[in-house]
Amino acid sequence: MNRLEKKEKRRQEILNVALDLFISKGYAATRTADIAHIIGMSEGLLFHYFETKEKLYLTLLNIAIQGKENVFELKNISPICFFIQTAKMILDYITHEPFAAKLFVLMNRAQYDVALPKPTCNYILRKKDFDYSVELIIQGQKEGSIKEGNPIALAIAFFMAIQGIAENIARNPDMPVPDSEWIVDIIRRK
Repeated sequence: MNRLEKKEKRRQEILNVALDLFISKGYAATRTADIAHIIGMSEGLLFHYFETKEKLYLTLLNIAIQGKENVFELKNISPICFFIQTAKMILDYITHEPFAAKLFVLMNRAQYDVALPKPTCNYILRKKDFDYSVELIIQGQKEGSIKEGNPIALAIAFFMAIQGIAENIARNPDMPVPDSEWIVDIIRRK
């Protein structure tokens, strides 16, 4: 393994430990010294990778948000196909990547963590929206592939079901994952 690969491996190790601590202890109670201690490095070396605790936290949020944005890149497909592919893609990902399931927990907790610095809170709120999925639900209702009902409520039901599954997998990786079609049935017209 070359030097660059070692550095990237160490960076990922920091992210994994930080994610676990941010989830279990919250932002305020997580200390960079604790992260460094668990990894077996000095706190100074940790700051070589991430200048501040907030930047480390923001890096984790960016990874989570990028994953969410990848889902919304599914374009030019029917509304119901969007939801079918989204559910399958996310559930497959969290099943095979425990880190991804934990990111769902972090994103959920971040929305309520009063200890987060104001710029971080604003960043989270700016990225949080259901607009595109609501538009697709309205379109699917017109086409007859998505059930009638409040489009915002349907989007919330769909994504909160995925959120709940991801959080369960983060805590219990050996639990069975529901079939993605079951999640789609929340919004699918039968």
